[in-house]
Amino acid sequence: MTVLDTRASQALANDRAHVFHSWSAQSLISPIVVAGAEGSWFWDEDGKRYLDFSSQLVNVNIGHQHPKLVAAIQEQAARLCTIAPIHANDARSEAARLIVERAPGDLNMVFFTNGGAEATENAIRMARLHTGRHKVLTTYRSYHGATGGAIQLTGDPRRWPSEPGIPGVVKFWGPYPYRSQFHSEDDIQESQRALQHLRDTLMVEGPQTVAAIMLESVVGTNGILVPPPGYLEGVRSICDEYGIVLIADEVMSGFGRCGQWFAIQNWDVTPDLICFAKGVNSGYLPLGGVIISQRIADTFRERQFPGGLTYSGHPLACASAVASINIFEEEGIIDHARHLGRDIIGPELQKLKDKHPSVGDVRGIGVFWAIELVKDRATREPLVPFNAAGEANAPMVELIGACKARGLWPFTHFNRIHVVPPLTTTDEEMRQGIAIIDEVLELADKRYTGK
Repeated sequence: MTVLDTRASQALANDRAHVFHSWSAQSLISPIVVAGAEGSWFWDEDGKRYLDFSSQLVNVNIGHQHPKLVAAIQEQAARLCTIAPIHANDARSEAARLIVERAPGDLNMVFFTNGGAEATENAIRMARLHTGRHKVLTTYRSYHGATGGAIQLTGDPRRWPSEPGIPGVVKFWGPYPYRSQFHSEDDIQESQRALQHLRDTLMVEGPQTVAAIMLESVVGTNGILVPPPGYLEGVRSICDEYGIVLIADEVMSGFGRCGQWFAIQNWDVTPDLICFAKGVNSGYLPLGGVIISQRIADTFRERQFPGGLTYSGHPLACASAVASINIFEEEGIIDHARHLGRDIIGPELQKLKDKHPSVGDVRGIGVFWAIELVKDRATREPLVPFNAAGEANAPMVELIGACKARGLWPFTHFNRIHVVPPLTTTDEEMRQGIAIIDEVLELADKRYTGK
C-alpha cells in the first residue's frame, strides 16, 4: 500500500493554488516539492536526488546547508534579528570590511541591498549623480535584473515585455569570439574590433552625456562569455579617457565563481563600482550590494545619497556573509574552484566537444562554463533558434528532461547547457555530472544536420 506524504502533497496543492511563480505561465508549470538539500545535492518529497549543476540560480557557491553557515545565522537570530539601516551594527560593519578587503583598488565602501537587481539600480543612480550625466551603456548579451530600471539595463529578450522603460539606456555589442558581430578571425582581433565598436557608439551618443558603462565581467546567463585579452583593460581606458564610471556587474560571476573573489581580478582591472549578490552568502538569506570607490563615495560625503532600503544591511544576511567569507578562506574554496575549472571541467568538456558533433563550442573559467550546441559546426547554426519557445525549443526541452531523469539538475539558456555547480563540488561529483551530460548529448547529436 502506498503511503501518501500529505505534507508534500499539501505543499504542492498550496503552491498551485496560491504561489505566483516568476518567469512562468502559471498553468504550464509543475514544480517539484524540494524536501531537503546538502552539499551539491537536493532531493524531492519522493526522495529522488538531483546533482545540482545549476547552483539553483548560480548562487549556491558554498553548497547547500553548510553547517557553519547555518550555525552563524542561528547565532545571529538569537542575538539580534533586525535593526534599521540608520544604526551601526557589528554584523553589517564586519561584512562590509571583509568584502572591501577582497575588492580591488580603493573600492572601500559598501551600500547593501537585498539582491542583484537593487544593486545595479543603485549603481547607476550613483554614477548619474556622480557625473551629472544621464546615459548608461550596457551590452545586448547581458542580464542585470528584473526591477524597473535593471530590466532596461538588461540586453536579453526578457527586457522586451517591460519596454518602454527608464530613459538613457543605450545598448552595444560586447565580444563573443564564437559568434563575432565583427567578423573577427581570432580573440585579439575580436577584442580590438569590439573596443572600436564601443568607441564608435560613444562617438555617436556623445561621451559627455554618458554616466556609466555597465558590464558583466564575465557574461553569465547569456553565454558564459569570457572577455578576450585586452578587452576589459580597453574599456577601463576608454572610461578614464571620457570620465565615465565603469560598473562591473559581478552578481553571478563574483565570490569565487571565476576563481577569484571577483571575476574582474583575473584581468587586473579595477572598476569604479562592483555590484554583487548571489555568492556573497550563497543565497542563504537575501543580500546584495554595491562596492564603491573612494572617489564616488566622496561625492556623497556632504551630499545626501537619495536612496535606501528598509532591509539594507540586514543583520541576519550580513552575519551569513561574514560566515561565508570566513568559510571560503578556511576551506580553500576559491583554490578548489580554480582546480575544478583547470583540471576537471575544462579538460572534460573538451572531450565532449571532441566526441559530440553537436557541441560547437565550450568555454569558461573557474566553475563557470558553457556548452554551446549546434546543428552544424560549419555554419554554427544553433540547435534551437534565438529565444526559441514552444515546438522550436523542443530539442532543449528534451535534453533538460533527460538530465533530470538521470538525476542531474541542469542550467540551460537558449542553445546552451551551463556547467555551474557549487564551488564545493567534489572532483568525483563533477565527473559524475559531466558523464550524464555526455549521455544526453547523444540526443543532440541525432538532430545534427552538418557533415
